[in-house]
Amino acid sequence: MARVASSHFGLLRELPPPRLDPSDLPRRLRQATVLRLRSTRPLRFPKMACLAESKPVEAPPIESPPEDENTAQPGAVEEGSQDASVSQSANFVEFPNKDINRRVALASTLAAVGLFISARLDFGVSLKDLSAAAIPYEEALANGKPTVVEFYADWCEVCRELAPQIFQVEQQFRNQVNFVMLNVDNTKWEQELDEFGVEGIPHFAFLDKEGNEEGNVVGRLPKQYFLENVAALVNGEPTIPHARVVGQYSSAEARKVHQVVDPRSHG
Repeated sequence: MARVASSHFGLLRELPPPRLDPSDLPRRLRQATVLRLRSTRPLRFPKMACLAESKPVEAPPIESPPEDENTAQPGAVEEGSQDASVSQSANFVEFPNKDINRRVALASTLAAVGLFISARLDFGVSLKDLSAAAIPYEEALANGKPTVVEFYADWCEVCRELAPQIFQVEQQFRNQVNFVMLNVDNTKWEQELDEFGVEGIPHFAFLDKEGNEEGNVVGRLPKQYFLENVAALVNGEPTIPHARVVGQYSSAEARKVHQVVDPRSHG
């Protein structure tokens, strides 16, 4: 009896199974084996190549700008860039580290202290200091030592300027030479002014052990002149190397405006 099945496509009638002939069985088996072997072989597809015919595309021509005198040449541009790089590298300064900064700060501090001390030792000396440390004139003539007599005035600019240099030489020879300071404003020394022929100040007279003048120097002169003359007195030389030398000085005639009669100091 036939069965009827329903589906979305309508009604289908199931056919009865086919009847197999026993004599035909070996042939069907051979066909099934051949089909199975064919299904297990790999499929071979023909080689395919895709060839696309391409045509070269020409780039549009680039128009070069008109040459101008201000247009830089390639070589000039390259040289300019090299010069700029060299200048930049030359201007580049490597920043020091903390250790170098500390050393620089320490050196600067020491230099400042040295300059301060030097200024105090050299420029801190005044004519008043020299006059206070000077030996009285009468005592210098009697103690048997060589003597340097300086005629000065408080208003003399050159005298004030040379005071630090004179002080240094005095400190070097103070135990061997008498250093005397005579103020030209003091009328007490009018006879000495005439005796030594003082016309300009500062006037330095160099006397030997017996009080005889060996020479003199006047005005602003190098420290070496004064130092060499004093050394010649100490060594007992018959003459001094700079016996008659005159530099820039202040006129001794100006003392008449500033004269005082026998001031308290021995100068």
